[in-house]
Amino acid sequence: MAIHPTAIISPQAELDPSVEVGPNVVIETGVKIGARTRIWANAYIATGTELGCDNEVHMGAVLGHEPQDLGFKRETRSFLKVGDRNVFREYCNVHRGTQPESATIIGHDNYLMATSHVGHNSVIGNNVILCNCALVAGHVHVGDRAFISGGVVIHQFMQVGRLAMLSGNSRVSMDVPPFLLAAERNEIHAINIVGLKRADFSASAIAEIKKLFKLFYRSSQNFSEALAQADQFTTPEAKEFLDFVRGSPNGICPPARN
Repeated sequence: MAIHPTAIISPQAELDPSVEVGPNVVIETGVKIGARTRIWANAYIATGTELGCDNEVHMGAVLGHEPQDLGFKRETRSFLKVGDRNVFREYCNVHRGTQPESATIIGHDNYLMATSHVGHNSVIGNNVILCNCALVAGHVHVGDRAFISGGVVIHQFMQVGRLAMLSGNSRVSMDVPPFLLAAERNEIHAINIVGLKRADFSASAIAEIKKLFKLFYRSSQNFSEALAQADQFTTPEAKEFLDFVRGSPNGICPPARN
């Protein structure tokens, strides 16, 4: 194990022998870190944090610190649980859960760019990209392969569907359905067609997503009327979109105003 002599590591932390720890890193009691993880200088890994294998924690990143919640009690035991092959770039921060025994969850293969923030009790799926200065508030769910551009602000308790894309500086206080592109404030502008092709979606799946987009966002029907026509769609991807709309607790973003 390569540990810089200036690192401060609790004897009660559990580190795989292959973990690398840089200068001035702080690792608190109860932290667990998996194989081949590398932690750069000045990073801070707080109690209750569990990191899987092959993660990268860059300079100044803070993982698992106390949530920014006025109701949080310091004696509460809560967690940050991180999967494998995630990258946390400079000065990003991810907070642990706020309720007793609750957790913030980060899946696998995510890339959190510099100064991005994930609030308490959020769930980030797999292959998600959070660009610089993106802010994800508490209790937000972000689906697999979503792309959250720079400066995006997502309100607490919102949901972002799989392969959705949020344009730079977007403000989101409603749910963003899968496969779509959101911009400005709660506006759906288009299909994330580039993302769908990169994800190797079939031609039939893309065709049905295009029909759904026209039905929900380019027709005169309201969302309830559009849902009444769900029987015409057969692909799993179309059903995923429809299930998201039906299950949305916050309402889905409406069409762009212009």
